[in-house]
Amino acid sequence: MTNGNGDTVLIEGLAVDTVIGVYDWEREITQRVLIDLELAWDNSVPGASDEVADALDYAAVSESVSQCLQTLQPALLERAAEEIARLLQTRFGVRWLRLTLNKPGAVPAARSVGVRIERGERS
Repeated sequence: MTNGNGDTVLIEGLAVDTVIGVYDWEREITQRVLIDLELAWDNSVPGASDEVADALDYAAVSESVSQCLQTLQPALLERAAEEIARLLQTRFGVRWLRLTLNKPGAVPAARSVGVRIERGERS
């Protein structure tokens, strides 16, 4: 739901503990993944109505993303990103999104490693 005004809904630093990784030892533990989302959404409607029913439900989006990752248990961040993007576009009607997934501590010399994707049309 976007009217071309460039509005976005932000969810930053969503922490999800899940099984993720390619190594055998990674398949036996949970690791923290941090997610940042920018979601195209027409905020003028809830801005005018002040009704939560007109807004993108941050809690429902966050819970769906968490459940997706915990169920998927992907080997790669790239797979996780694609599945989350697909979920947000189909379940919530988000036409455009920018999604960043970070895996802190995956490379000892780096604070974090990750991927960022954009999907859909900003229109």
